[in-house]
Amino acid sequence: MGLNDVLYDPIRHNNWATKSLLKFCRDQNLTAEQLEITGVGTYGGILATLDHIVRCDGGYLRRIADSPLDYVDSEEMPDFATLERWNDEAGALWEEFLTKPIDVERVIIVDNGTRGTRVGIFIAQAINHANHHREQVCAILTGLGIQPPDIQAWEYAWTHSRIWDLPEGSAG
Repeated sequence: MGLNDVLYDPIRHNNWATKSLLKFCRDQNLTAEQLEITGVGTYGGILATLDHIVRCDGGYLRRIADSPLDYVDSEEMPDFATLERWNDEAGALWEEFLTKPIDVERVIIVDNGTRGTRVGIFIAQAINHANHHREQVCAILTGLGIQPPDIQAWEYAWTHSRIWDLPEGSAG
């Protein structure tokens, strides 16, 4: 077991949660008006926020993996299918990235060359950023009277056999 292995569940959950929320919103057949509704303290409407999550995740990953993800800079206004495809591309690149040694202390220059930050911070930010904005989308959905999907790590664990019920009487 390598050091990077500790990142598999958090990164996979992150990608799965975004994908789950994208699919859920797509399947709700929300109107254009509903997709643009914002909430107090939210980034923007549902589609804009999901686009922001996917592009930022790709942007963080592109920098730390030093691998192109062309959609990050695309001018395209994506639909749910496109965002799902982009999210899948990022998920595959995360999987590849985690198979290699990660120098979390490597410095990446940001903000037009005015700041340096460590690779480990980009990884932390990718997870934190997506969680933050997914909760905003869930809040907007709740405001629309729609029960959002359960996208917590526990639900990921159930759907990916990372948690299970023990037979009765087996607890210590």
